[in-house]
Amino acid sequence: MTIARADRAALLALVLAACGTADAPERTFAPALDPAGDAVDGMVVGHRLMRAGEYDLALDAFRRAGAERGLTPEVLSAMGTANIALGRLNQAETLLRRVTDSGAAWPEVWNNLGVVLMERGETAEAAQVFRRAYALDDGESDAIRDNLRLALEKVENSTYDPGQEQDYKLVRRGSGSYLIRRVP
Repeated sequence: MTIARADRAALLALVLAACGTADAPERTFAPALDPAGDAVDGMVVGHRLMRAGEYDLALDAFRRAGAERGLTPEVLSAMGTANIALGRLNQAETLLRRVTDSGAAWPEVWNNLGVVLMERGETAEAAQVFRRAYALDDGESDAIRDNLRLALEKVENSTYDPGQEQDYKLVRRGSGSYLIRRVP
């Protein structure tokens, strides 16, 4: 038995000696950052992550962009869109309202705010928001038109009948615009 242990110990010593070559680096840390290197814009990274379905990472990238640029309407809108995708409707509404209150909102922002309001059951206000989005867009977006049509239909048929309850889901359209669709 002692010979087998000695053989194993010798074999282990040989294997370990072979692993320790002179070419091995002294440290195993990640490579250093190049302080003169160019960073990719956080908004670009965030939009790429949104397309890839990585909404948490996209939100982090948008926050970094906000730290660098300031909380511009573009940054706030992107953060609101990421929060919609994550199902964080309260945060999304707060961010999107900040953009609309600033007066710098474009049709997609109004549309996304309308989607949030529809999801929260505030159908009448959502219809007004979709109207504004549709007017700003000059009626060119099919997604905004469909969302407005759905909101108006829900306002007109606002009586509750459990037998007619229908499920809806959010469908992402384009760069940060959402459409509400009925689930068949």
